[in-house]
Amino acid sequence: MIDINLIRENPELVKANLKKKFQDKKLPLVDEIAELDKRKRALQAEGDNCRAMRNTLAKNIGLLMRDGKKEEAEEAKRISKENNDRVARIEEETAEIETRLKTAMMSIPNIIADDVPVGRDDSENVQGKVFLEAKEKPFDVPYHLDILESLGGIDLDAARRTSGNGFYYLTGDIARLHSAVLNYARDFMIDKGFTYCIPPYMIRSDVVSGVMSFEEMEGMMYKIDGEDLYLIGTSEHSMIGRFMGTVLSEDSLPQTLTSYSPCFRKEKGAHGIEERGIYRIHQFEKQEMIVICKPEESEDWYEKMWNYTVELFVSMEIPVRQLICCSGDLADLKYKSCDIEAWSPRQKKYFEVGSCSNLTDAQARRLGIRYKNSKTGKNEFAHTLNNTVVAPPRMLIAFLENHLQPDGTVYIPEVLRKYMGGKSKIELKN
Repeated sequence: MIDINLIRENPELVKANLKKKFQDKKLPLVDEIAELDKRKRALQAEGDNCRAMRNTLAKNIGLLMRDGKKEEAEEAKRISKENNDRVARIEEETAEIETRLKTAMMSIPNIIADDVPVGRDDSENVQGKVFLEAKEKPFDVPYHLDILESLGGIDLDAARRTSGNGFYYLTGDIARLHSAVLNYARDFMIDKGFTYCIPPYMIRSDVVSGVMSFEEMEGMMYKIDGEDLYLIGTSEHSMIGRFMGTVLSEDSLPQTLTSYSPCFRKEKGAHGIEERGIYRIHQFEKQEMIVICKPEESEDWYEKMWNYTVELFVSMEIPVRQLICCSGDLADLKYKSCDIEAWSPRQKKYFEVGSCSNLTDAQARRLGIRYKNSKTGKNEFAHTLNNTVVAPPRMLIAFLENHLQPDGTVYIPEVLRKYMGGKSKIELKN
């Protein structure tokens, strides 16, 4: 949610931002918000005057009664009642306007960074830096599910019987590799100075509406029937929610946290959920990183965070690139974002394995996350950022394709061997 002062002082900037995001249908909202805000402030001023008058009238009534001026006292009571009735109507109308204003404000996207490329959708995202040489294999690389099955590492048929499409059982060395990658990612981030956390896997609706837009919530979140609880789609949701309604001390910033969690997603409208494989699934596990910092630090942290993910993948000898998200591909709360994509030798192209986002103060405004500025003495909104360290289902695809050997075995890089009991490869199974 943006600062209301932007609409008061520079509505054309907000409208220009909507156009960059190809959300022209929201342009009338800017003027609607301005009118609602103007009416709200007028009501507040009138309400303050009425409440001041109420105190004066109450005092005068007492004096008139004391002096025996009953007729004048009765007239003062009548005026006082009319005044009190007006206060009640003002408060009722103000509450209604505040509700409308909040709903409208939460539909206005964050102001995007100047260096975000303007584009309508993900087809217009821009390639950034490339890390490690993307090499083609001297043999045909099978589909990742065929590799998993040849290694005795997956059972989709049983998962369909127990849970339906979009679920899987991982077994044997593949299940161990899945855990090894998560454990390595955890230790990697701890070595970077991040604090390791395991958060709640369910959050209340006020946290959900604080961390994402309504459109995202509808397309992602599973709701628990009969409870004000949702399953998290990423640990970022509950990790940021942890600071809801708090005022942090300046010397406690930045908060640098890395969290593990299972993640649950509807994948509503996603293509391929019925297809073979584990690219789009309803349940997976992930290591995440979250930063809460002062506004002047968020640009630097954004660069650090996506580079940490690159460093992790490079250490596992997987070629990756940065893909800069264009304006139309940014979720409403995002100031800027980039994807990290891994090389697929089978498809001979890159595919997404993680995403890094700077949300500036948009998320903090929704959740009321502030810090006390030592220079101004005021409580100001912090900036929040999040980034995928690693999400093994997609990462497993990149890992298997890049480390598959001609004999069908899979090479294990040095950094993972201590998490795999010293194994240097995963063998074929009958």
